[in-house]
Amino acid sequence: MTLNTFIHSLNTSLSFIICSVQSNLSMASMLQLVLLLGSLMVASAGSLNENFDITWGDGRGKMINNGELLTLSLDKASGSGFQSKNEYLFGKIDMQLKLVTGNSAGTVTAYYLSSKGSSWDEIDFEFLGNLSGDPYILHTNVFSQGKGNREQQFYLWFDPTADFHTYSILWNPQRIVFSVDGTPIREFKNSESIGVPFPKNQPMRIYSSLWNADDWATRGGLVKTDWTQAPFTASYRNFKADACVWSNGKSSCTSNSPSSSSSNGAWLSQELDTTSQERLKWVQKNYMIYNYCSDTKRFPQGLPAECSKTS
Repeated sequence: MTLNTFIHSLNTSLSFIICSVQSNLSMASMLQLVLLLGSLMVASAGSLNENFDITWGDGRGKMINNGELLTLSLDKASGSGFQSKNEYLFGKIDMQLKLVTGNSAGTVTAYYLSSKGSSWDEIDFEFLGNLSGDPYILHTNVFSQGKGNREQQFYLWFDPTADFHTYSILWNPQRIVFSVDGTPIREFKNSESIGVPFPKNQPMRIYSSLWNADDWATRGGLVKTDWTQAPFTASYRNFKADACVWSNGKSSCTSNSPSSSSSNGAWLSQELDTTSQERLKWVQKNYMIYNYCSDTKRFPQGLPAECSKTS
């Protein structure tokens, strides 16, 4: 982390803390301090050209600085995308993203894990662009055996276009945790005991794409993409995966050896400790703007079974 990046992160987080003072000052201050510390965490660098292939976009996706930086661009003719060379069956995946700046209305930057087939599994981050000055919407979803409709949406506590931030997926047999700068924002637990399929048998690749979705992405499609602002560009760096690589029908992990790239494989049984649970509750209280588990109008016959748990 450069000094300028550190100062920017510190100033952003301190401004957030000052602006977010609440009546319950001691609890709010404690949680905000934890968020500040989390926002300064940086994943170790990974070579993007060794781990990813740009798969579409006719040159709109680029590897820069010997694979230290990857950019995707969107113009009126096409977007672009990439995918991981490896498939994974469980892992802790980190990537730093800097989103499209300025008027990003109508654009979507998708970053997700997905398997193939009609009964696919998928774990989604999608960043829905907006007019200049309005916040991005971070859209999350989990598919298991082809069934999704598990959306939770959030605003962020910083400007995701001003600098890089780390977006992480922890995926182990017990849970899926979405995190931003080390702060958990969502947990989807394994609820197979009550009949809810959980992604655990299908290896998934990492994908990302930048594309035009102005028929729905911004205010339900009311705000269209302003092509005079094109090309739109999103940037990626510092990929890290402590994960089980799936190859030729076998996992790189054994039951006692989670990963050759992981120092101790703690992620394979990791759960949220008390501090992380408090951070999760704080983010969901203050920044969640949609939760399918609260949408009784959408599910008139009753909420999905997993909604009886935190998901």
